[in-house]
Amino acid sequence: MKEKQYYRLLFITTMATLLGVSCVTPKKVNYLQDMTQGTQIELEDKFEAKISSYDELDIYISCYDQELAKPFNIGYQDNIRSERRGYLVDVNGNIQLPVLGSLHVAGLTRLQLQDTIMYLLARGNYMDEPFVRVRFNNFKIFFLGSGGGKAITINNERCTFLEALALSGDLNLYTRRDRVAVMREVNGKMVTRYLDPRSSEVFNDPFFMLQQNDFIITQSSNAGTTRSEVSYWLSWVSVAVSAISTVLTVLLYTSLNK
Repeated sequence: MKEKQYYRLLFITTMATLLGVSCVTPKKVNYLQDMTQGTQIELEDKFEAKISSYDELDIYISCYDQELAKPFNIGYQDNIRSERRGYLVDVNGNIQLPVLGSLHVAGLTRLQLQDTIMYLLARGNYMDEPFVRVRFNNFKIFFLGSGGGKAITINNERCTFLEALALSGDLNLYTRRDRVAVMREVNGKMVTRYLDPRSSEVFNDPFFMLQQNDFIITQSSNAGTTRSEVSYWLSWVSVAVSAISTVLTVLLYTSLNK
């Protein structure tokens, strides 16, 4: 009788533990919980990513006379890019352009660089009414943490923290939302800020607008860690129970056939 009560108590305790571990309340996971109907938050709508060292830029130059533009477009053939690589910004923030030579681009936005190149082309009388297009080849956001690692290419060169979470496939239920880290290089140093997507204060954070090569790093919650550990040990318990059942079956069969 005592043995039955012991096993019953063990079963109830195990089930209570599993229920407690698997329980995730809406308050822990819902986004922007303090926003109500009609809430308005002003965003930095003129944000533009700035060029930095080790960026890779795609630069295309054109004008009415395509023959004049050809010397400036190494890697293009008949206005189509024939090589994947663009111009790599060196450690000093410079690129080497055909004909124009070395140009310091670090700290400029994409549009500012376009204007600078057009000015240099016009000043040097290389061509009339030049057209310049500059794009980032490597505008990526990297994800590390409980959901695994991945890199996402941002095509429009403008990405918010919430947009990046959506593009990554969202955070799972067992990821801590109060400590989602955004890490980026600022003036030669790695800087980390923790953002909480459950609060509308996230819109006011200086790291809300992401930059190229930012890292988003997540952590598993205590419930998620405990759940993983319980699942691990339960799998071993299941193996042990199966092995014991097999041994008992063999022993019972042997005893019955003596």
